[in-house]
Amino acid sequence: MEKIKLMSLYTDFRKDMSYIEKELERSVQSSSPIVRQASLHLLKAGGKRIRPIFVIMAAQFGTYSLENAAKIAVSLELIHMASLVHDDVIDDSDMRRGLETVKAKWNNRVAMYAGDFIFSRALTSIGNIEKAPVHQILAETMLEICKGEIIQIDFQQQTDQDLRDYLKRIKRKTALLLSSSCELGALSADADAQTVRKLKRYGYFTGMAFQIVDDILDITSTDAELGKPAGSDLLNGHITLPVLYIKDDEQFKPYMKRAFTGMMEESDRQAMLRYIRQSGAIEKAQHVSDLYLIKALKELESLPNGKSKKALTQIADFIGQRKY
Repeated sequence: MEKIKLMSLYTDFRKDMSYIEKELERSVQSSSPIVRQASLHLLKAGGKRIRPIFVIMAAQFGTYSLENAAKIAVSLELIHMASLVHDDVIDDSDMRRGLETVKAKWNNRVAMYAGDFIFSRALTSIGNIEKAPVHQILAETMLEICKGEIIQIDFQQQTDQDLRDYLKRIKRKTALLLSSSCELGALSADADAQTVRKLKRYGYFTGMAFQIVDDILDITSTDAELGKPAGSDLLNGHITLPVLYIKDDEQFKPYMKRAFTGMMEESDRQAMLRYIRQSGAIEKAQHVSDLYLIKALKELESLPNGKSKKALTQIADFIGQRKY
């Protein structure tokens, strides 16, 4: 349902998105049957495609070229996909988007090689764009994403982290790639410098809100809605914003300890989820997300009116209201 609702916001860009989808499929073709099958497995599982749509919409604020925008959109979505494959190995996750992960369907070795292959295809996609700043921004974005992955591992099961630690982590995990999607889309269309800055900041603020809402939904959604067990973040040792607000609660600490040690029964998991939902932590986290969305919408105010600005506004609203 969520995907249908989000895709309805893409109506004016349906042909462009269809073109990008075909380019994504073409990009993950390989002479190795296993690598090709593993890459297509994740691609066919779907996704919100928010990075490609941000590229397209941002490019509308300049001299639009679908060919240039598509190269960037495909590259950024492939980077995102590759990071998911590697994340599932690190977290030992068996399910994503309701399907087996690559590492579960094949094995860790295939997953790592598939992720590396997808990363390399991302660089191939953007390689023909003759704009030096585009390549510099992409390189810096990939570097920060890799740093973020290492930091996330360092912070696993660390209970002494604070809000600043969490925000820096999700900046690298999610917000930077969405920020770069808007920035690179605008640059590909030679938008003016002020417009590029505003779209970059819109992408960053939206990305921060997007990840916070994702972390909330990991607690509030059902297993079926998530396509994986609710509370998976905590089970994998990741302290998200709702948990950050109650990690020092003496009644919650036993749940957290069992989650970290892998000693949690199904009844414990359900009890833990109920406790978090009733603690007020969800509302506090939602408030932080709302503040970021207000900042995101502020960046759009002075941009020219049109279908792209309207869609970006609707996407920000959607992020704040989505239920799973």
